[in-house]
Amino acid sequence: MLTAYAQLASSMALVGANVAVAKLLANALPIALIVGLRCLLACVILWPLARLREGRVRPSPAALRNLALQAALGTLLYNAALLTGLRFTTALEAGLVLATLPAVIALGSALWLRERLAPRQWGAAALAVGGMAAITLARTEASSGGSLLGNALIFIAVCGEGAYVLLAKRLSGHLPVVTASFWMQLFSAGMLLPFCLPVLGAAAALAEPAIAGLLVFHSITASVLCLLLWYAGLLRAPAGVAGIFTTFLPATSAVLAVLVLGEHFSRFHLLGLALMLASIGLATWPEKRRA
Repeated sequence: MLTAYAQLASSMALVGANVAVAKLLANALPIALIVGLRCLLACVILWPLARLREGRVRPSPAALRNLALQAALGTLLYNAALLTGLRFTTALEAGLVLATLPAVIALGSALWLRERLAPRQWGAAALAVGGMAAITLARTEASSGGSLLGNALIFIAVCGEGAYVLLAKRLSGHLPVVTASFWMQLFSAGMLLPFCLPVLGAAAALAEPAIAGLLVFHSITASVLCLLLWYAGLLRAPAGVAGIFTTFLPATSAVLAVLVLGEHFSRFHLLGLALMLASIGLATWPEKRRA
């Protein structure tokens, strides 16, 4: 189980790192083009990898419908809301709004997947939300540069990502990991195509090596490594517990917002991150076995 926890944590840490990367890319390229090119690059990597590791696999119609929903909610809605929100708020605040994700997933896994959550898992989700509340207080110490509109858009992204996690859990075990990742990215690319064509001329900005490098990093980490690690971890971890590991997303994005983008970090941010780490410890602490 420790391996599954490490895979889930690594996946969300990479997603968190990409909040800062997305903030930089959103200032240089149209949102649809960023996500569309990212999905295409991911397909180029995942297709041969799927054939090499898993052979020719034909997903069932039910699995394809599930993957199409994951693409619509976990790729289109999440990225559109996140990247648009990042134009109105800071990477630090965006990452911290994402700290509500564990609570959204815990509630969704109980209501939708009918998973029975232990009291300590609800407690862990509450600690994560408490971390979000503490971090929100940081706005009282100094001008944060965020906005209500931007943060509201980020919360819409949270809902999309939460739905993606639950859909991925429902599919786990029914389709090989790399094949599932490839089909999701293919559906995402197809859905984004109508939005990419009108802004295709903006791709000229990729002539700048820094922008091109950021896009390649964004594609490989956000659309390949994150998916593979997350699907692999979900094979052994319940969705309710996996949701707690999404606290690595805001923690990583907050740290990078300070180190890379130079945004302000206060004592309330520190308290919030401590509460998030406590939530992970509570959710993953081994249960005592009865004799």
